[in-house]
Amino acid sequence: MKIRRDILSRKTVYIETLGCSKNEVDSEIMRSILDKENFDYTTNPEIANIIIVNTCGFIEDAKEESIDAIFEMSKYKTDGKLEKLVLAGCLAQRYANELIKEIPEVDAIMGTGNIRDLNSILLESSNTKKIIKKDDINSSYIEEVKRLPLSKTAYVRISEGCDNLCTYCIIPKLRGKHRSRKFEDIISEITYLGKKGVKEIILIAQNTSDYGIDLYGEYSLYKLLDKINDVDNIEIIRLLYLYPDNIDDKLIKSIKRNGKVAHYLDIPLQHISNNILKAMNRKTTKETIENLISKLRKNIPDIILRTTFIIGFPGETDEDFDELYNFIENIKFDKLGVFSYSKEEDTPAFGMQNQIDELTKQERINKIMELQKNISEELMRNKIGLELSVLVEEFEEENLYVGRSYMDSPEIDGVIYINSNKDLELGEFYNVVITEYTEYDLIGDVIDESGK
Repeated sequence: MKIRRDILSRKTVYIETLGCSKNEVDSEIMRSILDKENFDYTTNPEIANIIIVNTCGFIEDAKEESIDAIFEMSKYKTDGKLEKLVLAGCLAQRYANELIKEIPEVDAIMGTGNIRDLNSILLESSNTKKIIKKDDINSSYIEEVKRLPLSKTAYVRISEGCDNLCTYCIIPKLRGKHRSRKFEDIISEITYLGKKGVKEIILIAQNTSDYGIDLYGEYSLYKLLDKINDVDNIEIIRLLYLYPDNIDDKLIKSIKRNGKVAHYLDIPLQHISNNILKAMNRKTTKETIENLISKLRKNIPDIILRTTFIIGFPGETDEDFDELYNFIENIKFDKLGVFSYSKEEDTPAFGMQNQIDELTKQERINKIMELQKNISEELMRNKIGLELSVLVEEFEEENLYVGRSYMDSPEIDGVIYINSNKDLELGEFYNVVITEYTEYDLIGDVIDESGK
């Protein structure tokens, strides 16, 4: 039997993804642009000749998780078939020289703006020729990539980078300036994903509410939603990461009038004390935030609001924290996350006076999470009897499935457990009536098992 030499020379690539949904998109792009003549993709790191670790470097916990993953993957150089270990993502962009020096198993570094160089990096790097390419954080988005969706839900990045320059954040130095994608490129990608079976589109960016200002001279997310709403096959459009300062009346009206746009907004507020907001260089105030929330709830009564807060920012007094606590208690956010302030070098906040000790941070976090648990339980209780359209995603056990409604974003929010005496099809929508609840999840029965 004659074996083709080109088959023998092909290498198998595995990608390990850490961090946020933006990294997930980058990994999907990498997978899709792999040179098919030289590389095959695998979901099993044990058989991979090349492993790419797509890292996160936003806060200390994320950096530690990425370092652990790098060391874990490096073991395959002795325990598996691994020939090359390549680092990508924010940690690689931020600490390229240190990583390639301190971890000898690493063969190449690919910066956040150098994904288009993926194939040349994989072909050229070796144990004797280490490569660092991280020279273009302001590069344009790679368009016309035929991503391979793995589920009925897909993240779509509408812009890259950020111009906000929050004093705690390193992202502008890792991802570059704010750069919006064109309407037609985004619509083309979403149309393609819809034809591939995707039903839920989740729009992401460092700051989605800034979309379009650099291209069209105005904040244009409202126009983008109008266009996406007309795309066939897409049933849900979800919005994440909207900074509050540019959520205007045009955007609110667009969310309200477009039937496919989920009445769900992820708005990272970070704090509510005007003293802390100013120190963070946030372009908003407590008063404008309160007015925005009031306007959203008045115009869209069934709106679900998710937010995040940073606890223990330098100079956060007991009074600042109490103000935040009372705000959360009064507003009653549907979904809420808190992060301990991470002291990141090369950010203005790194050198600020009155850094908060870790014990105080943790005590404050625990207090807010206990409050939010009680708030969430109350909100869940009030949903008894509610009828919801639910996307079924998992089979749990006999007669029990797991899904999400418009009220829940994947991975970060709760789920709905669905009782059904008949088999349900994964990836389809079913009408469910809510009968029970837990602190963060809902339980219900199918009332229409036909699906869509």
